[in-house]
Amino acid sequence: MDLGLGGKTVLITGGSRGIGYATARVFASEGTDLHLVSRTREDLERARNAIRSEFPVAVDIHVADLSSGEQILAVAHACADADILVNNAGAIPLGTLLDVDDETWRTAWDLKLFGYITMIRAMYAEMKARGRGVIVNNIGTAGDQKPSGYAAGVTANGALVTLTRALGGTSLDDGIRVLGISPGDMENDRGIMALKHHALKRFGDSDRWRELMSGMPGGSLPVSADMADAIVFLASPRARFISGVVLTIDGGMCARQAVIGG
Repeated sequence: MDLGLGGKTVLITGGSRGIGYATARVFASEGTDLHLVSRTREDLERARNAIRSEFPVAVDIHVADLSSGEQILAVAHACADADILVNNAGAIPLGTLLDVDDETWRTAWDLKLFGYITMIRAMYAEMKARGRGVIVNNIGTAGDQKPSGYAAGVTANGALVTLTRALGGTSLDDGIRVLGISPGDMENDRGIMALKHHALKRFGDSDRWRELMSGMPGGSLPVSADMADAIVFLASPRARFISGVVLTIDGGMCARQAVIGG
C-alpha cells in the first residue's frame, strides 16, 4: 500500500535508537526525508549512516538535550519545514510516590512531559501557518493502567493522553492532526530493563524476566518495529481523518486490566 508519504519531511525526537530509530527506518522506506534528534552525536551518526545505506532520503541530525526549552526551540526553528512531528524522547524512572524524589521527578518531566509540550507548541505554530501537519505523540499505556509503582510515569503519561485528545479534537480546523500511540510492555532495551526490575521484585532474580512474558497475549511482547508501523500509518494521508485519539498497542493487556509489575 502506498501511504502517500513520498517527499514529506518528518522530525523524530529520540530518533537514534529504539522506537524512534525503527520509526525513522519505516518513514525512510516510504520516501520521507528525516530530521533525527538525540543528545548523543555518535548514536545519531550511526543511525544516519545506516538509513542512508538503505534508502535514498535526506537525513539531517540535530544534537540536543530535549529537557531544555531553549534547545527544543532551536531544533523546532531548524526543522520548521517538517510536515510531521513524532514526539518520542523520554525516559521516566520507575518508583512509587515516595521512591522518586522531587529532583528526579522534575528532571524526568522536563524531558517527557514539558519537552513534549514545548515541542508541540513550537511545531504546531509552524504547521498552523502552513495549514497542514501531523503530530504523533508516543506516550505509553501506564497512563491508562496507572500502576502505583510508576508514579511519575503514569502522571506524565496521563497528562499527555489528555493533551493529545484535547488538542486533536479541534486541530483539524487548523489543518493539523494530533494523535498518539501508547505502547504497552515491550521487548526492547527499556522494556527489558523494566521487566528485569519486576522480575527482581517478584522472583528475587532479574534474569528470570522472560518468565513474565507468559502472561502476555500469545506469550510474547511487541518490538519497536510494531510501534513504528503504527506511527507511520497514523501519520500518513491514509489516516487523514484520525485525530484526537491515542491508539493503545499492547495486545489487549489493557482490556485484561493487567500490566506487568502492576
